[in-house]
Amino acid sequence: MQDSHRVIRRTGGVVGVLAALCVVIGAPGCGEPAREREDRVPMTTMVPEDVGDPVDGDWLLTRLPAEMDHLNPYTISDAYASGINSLIFDGLLDRNNETLEMEPNLAESWEISEDKLEYTFYLREELIFSDGEPLTAHDVKFSFDTMMNPEHDTAFMRNYYKDVTDCEVIDERTVRFTCSIPYFRHLVMLGAFEIIPEHIYGEGDFNNHPNNRRPIGSGPYVFERWDTGQQVVLARNERYWGEKPHILKRVYKIISDENAAFQVLSRGNLDNMNLSAEQWVNRANTARFEAQFNKFAFYAPSYSYIGWNSRRPQFSDRRVRRALTMLLDREEIAEHIYYGLAIPVTGNFFIDSPEYNQDITPVPFDPAQAIELLEEAGWKDTTGDGVRDKDGVAFRFELLIVSASVQAEQIATVFQEQLRRAGIVMTIRPLEWATFTQSIDGRNFDACMLGWSMPPDPDPYQVWHSSQAEAGSNYVGFNNPEADQLIEKARETFDRDERIVMYHRFHEILHEEQPYTFLFCRKNLLAVDRRFHGIVMYPFGPDSKEWWVPEALQRYP
Repeated sequence: MQDSHRVIRRTGGVVGVLAALCVVIGAPGCGEPAREREDRVPMTTMVPEDVGDPVDGDWLLTRLPAEMDHLNPYTISDAYASGINSLIFDGLLDRNNETLEMEPNLAESWEISEDKLEYTFYLREELIFSDGEPLTAHDVKFSFDTMMNPEHDTAFMRNYYKDVTDCEVIDERTVRFTCSIPYFRHLVMLGAFEIIPEHIYGEGDFNNHPNNRRPIGSGPYVFERWDTGQQVVLARNERYWGEKPHILKRVYKIISDENAAFQVLSRGNLDNMNLSAEQWVNRANTARFEAQFNKFAFYAPSYSYIGWNSRRPQFSDRRVRRALTMLLDREEIAEHIYYGLAIPVTGNFFIDSPEYNQDITPVPFDPAQAIELLEEAGWKDTTGDGVRDKDGVAFRFELLIVSASVQAEQIATVFQEQLRRAGIVMTIRPLEWATFTQSIDGRNFDACMLGWSMPPDPDPYQVWHSSQAEAGSNYVGFNNPEADQLIEKARETFDRDERIVMYHRFHEILHEEQPYTFLFCRKNLLAVDRRFHGIVMYPFGPDSKEWWVPEALQRYP
């Protein structure tokens, strides 16, 4: 499904292909539908035949399903931009692909005080940005201060740092953060936010900075050009401080239509893309396609949903939200639109993580019970026009979807008919990605179909805490005091088992309140041209920075 995804702040997350491609969530898997938990473990490796040691060269051409507004890592939160920015910018630390633990990156070492309130990072020697200017502790402090500036459009990031009271430059290579209270993700968040150069971003309007479309960082790739509506091109950073990737150029071709994208892929003008269920089952399951591409299936930590703007009178009552969920036959959709390979979910955590409460079962498809709940909540057809109303407000609303998503339109159309039978009128409004995100960010919507990608160590604060309803990522305006207390307490709890207990209760609250109609966790289905080697399926997906092409198979100079 080409539901576009936003990123629940993935700082320190495993990126590479996952962040760049899981935004187009592939519904299909390999072989039979995956129903049991033990069948949902991703493949550990998928490495082509041995052809010698890795060598440099060639390009990687990837589909970009939608064009982002810009590439400022602090003011944009969608996964399209995140995947590209992860190659342009570096953090002090990075996350190990296999263990998911934090490891040195720009910082060669770090210290944490016994009370977990001070974090000191020691930078490597002679670090430079891609333009040749030195990267020092002053750039780290500038980056942090810029992110925390309330005049900047960085609210979705600031919530993770609200308890950081000071960022101090000790010397050119040492920076220390002081916190007011402990937070179990402080090392992740402090160690891995993107470092931006003060000499570039320190002047002008940060929110509308000219380098928002010409980013400069210290990562393994440098921005080369952006042909609006066509492609974004990155080149290998030859000044990179660390081990350079083998692929010399990354080209992101902007192709919104998934059928057109598949044709481009089949012609060899794309090297990799995530496939829809229909493509995987009906078009990629051929000898010709499999001779050209390796295929990888894995469940990524993400979920899709329909969000109900609780500020609207139609969605302010949880009985109504539950009724709406009861009017969507998710099992039928999973079977017929996703070929039996989509798993309905009930909450906000990755379905294969301990944080996900497996004791909660999905709200059933039950139109009769839904109508009873609507009646109980006071939504009745008092005018005889076939549409329910309450206090003079007709139950009509608009559902925003991303225009290029065939599956989103299919789901919305099925839902629209069920709602009509229940006396509710839903208008489907497809929007281009940029317009879609502007409507969501501005809270200018009734309902929306969207998704979230999650890090290995989740924190619901960004999306669900009431403080994030106006300027953060709590777009639907969810407000529950018990949920707030659980989120806040969990943040200060370093014992994962104790957090899991809190998160299971939080999951129950979401299930009771239904601020979202939670949809599916679907299998990512990735096709990669067979000339690429070094592909490993890690717990959170493959890392394309490791890929390489034998010299004899290289296609581009």
